[in-house]
Formats: sequence, structure tokens, C-alpha cells
Amino acid sequence: MGSFSIWHWLIVLIIVMLVFGTKKIGNIGSDLGKAVKGFKDGVKDEEEKSEANKIAIDVTAKEKDKSGS
Repeated sequence: MGSFSIWHWLIVLIIVMLVFGTKKIGNIGSDLGKAVKGFKDGVKDEEEKSEANKIAIDVTAKEKDKSGS
């Protein structure tokens, strides 16, 4: 009773397909893919902004060092 066999999962998959239909399941998969892509793009944009801020801070610090000497 502890683990499910492949037959259990096949039966669950068939029931889900009967309830929702294959078209709706495909749409859900497509929407999920778009959401993941959007999340990855958002994370990438934040990393680029963070990197740009580091460079700006380094340049500002170097300029202050040159003018202070």
C-alpha cells in the first residue's frame, strides 16, 4: 500500500483526461510554460539590473578615489 505502481498512475491519467479533456490539458501545459518563461525572464532582468548597479558603484568609487588623491 505504500507506493503506487504504473497501473495506478495510468488509471489516474485516464480519469484526468476524461474529466478535463486533452485540449484543456494542452492549454494548461502551454500556460504553465509561458509562466515559467516569464519568471525566468524576470529573474534574468533583475540579475542584469543588479550587475549594472555593481558596475556603477565600482565606477563611482574609483572616480572618488582619483579625485580625492
